[in-house]
Amino acid sequence: MQLLAEGILTTIEEAIRAVAPDHVRLLTPFIASLWIFLVVANLSGLVPGIHSPTRDLSATSALAILVFLSVHLFGIRSQGLKSYLRHYLTPSPILLPFHIISEITRTIALAVRLFGNIMSLETAALLILLVAGFLAPIPILMLHIIEALVQAYIFGMLALIYVAGGLQSQQLRKHKGESS
Repeated sequence: MQLLAEGILTTIEEAIRAVAPDHVRLLTPFIASLWIFLVVANLSGLVPGIHSPTRDLSATSALAILVFLSVHLFGIRSQGLKSYLRHYLTPSPILLPFHIISEITRTIALAVRLFGNIMSLETAALLILLVAGFLAPIPILMLHIIEALVQAYIFGMLALIYVAGGLQSQQLRKHKGESS
């Protein structure tokens, strides 16, 4: 069990290191918790009589809002409020409405993507089992497991990329200042 837990944690840390190498310790608790929750939530649909919580739009919306807030909290924590808010005005203050629209639409897309994929997966599995009977349960279960893991990975990676983007906008300005 310890080997499995260490392997999972090492894999998560390596994924974080690939995206945000300077912030592995900072991001690991949030991203690891998110990934583990999503894997358990997505796979819970395999238990007879239980539906995956991520099949509900309100649950995926709550997760997307959590990611939205985390992006800004990590960014403000890293850069300070004034510096973090300033990045919305660069390269031109005219782009502020587009930055705001971008933040809102990516949060909505994050919620709807996970909801739609998990709901359609469970619905398709149910329909195939109703039509084919119990002739094809093993391939359907395998499909469900693979898709549940893929959707957890995609949601977690997008969350990681969004949070890393909020953290690294400061580093980009520092590098530009050093080279000028």
